Amino acid sequence: MKLNCVVVDDSTIQRITLAKLVYEHPDLNLVGDFSNASETRNCILNKQVDLLFLDIEMPVQSGFDLLDGLKARPHIIFVSAKSDYALKAFDYAAVDYLHKPLTKDRFNKAVQKALDLYQLKKDGPEDDGEFIFVKSNLKNLKVFISKINWIEAYGDYVKIITEDENHLVLSTMKSFESELPKGRFLRVHKSFIINIGKILRFNSKFAEIGNTKIPLSRNKKEELARALDKPGT
Repeated sequence: MKLNCVVVDDSTIQRITLAKLVYEHPDLNLVGDFSNASETRNCILNKQVDLLFLDIEMPVQSGFDLLDGLKARPHIIFVSAKSDYALKAFDYAAVDYLHKPLTKDRFNKAVQKALDLYQLKKDGPEDDGEFIFVKSNLKNLKVFISKINWIEAYGDYVKIITEDENHLVLSTMKSFESELPKGRFLRVHKSFIINIGKILRFNSKFAEIGNTKIPLSRNKKEELARALDKPGT
């Protein structure tokens, strides 16, 4: 198994250094290296890219801007000389965050995380349905979409409530919402995203999932009714 990789850094020296590390790794295949977001975006749209080594501070568009413009993202390892962006990187489900100057040992550890994550996703049983990976307690966990009841804002984290257990993930609600399949989940309140298929009943104030009442923001009843394709109660 080799991961197709793209290196993005506006510094020629840093880009060459990182590209060399990718080229020398037996499990990586370098398909491109770029100095800006525009060229990178074109590559991702036209080639299979499994792993992106991404600088953050770049002219015109930052690494975050690049990711915001992608509908489907490869796995991401951020590479930066600053630690300021590490927290925000979690919002993009980053595999790892590498500090410049790079060392081969630290680079290899980050790559191994990506390889493990890719293999987990590849080996997932098809009959269990769709799933996503979340990072909780420093571990990458597979969470099946069908088992999620709702997602709740929890400070700088989101709490994923499933049929079996709960997970606390460092993320914003907006970022996590983008990872969920459209049409199956609805943000009904600034602090709640619900699995539409889990709703037992609802009115103008609450949606009930099991024994829990999830608050609805004003005017969300009609949107929820449309999503369920039936009139509200």
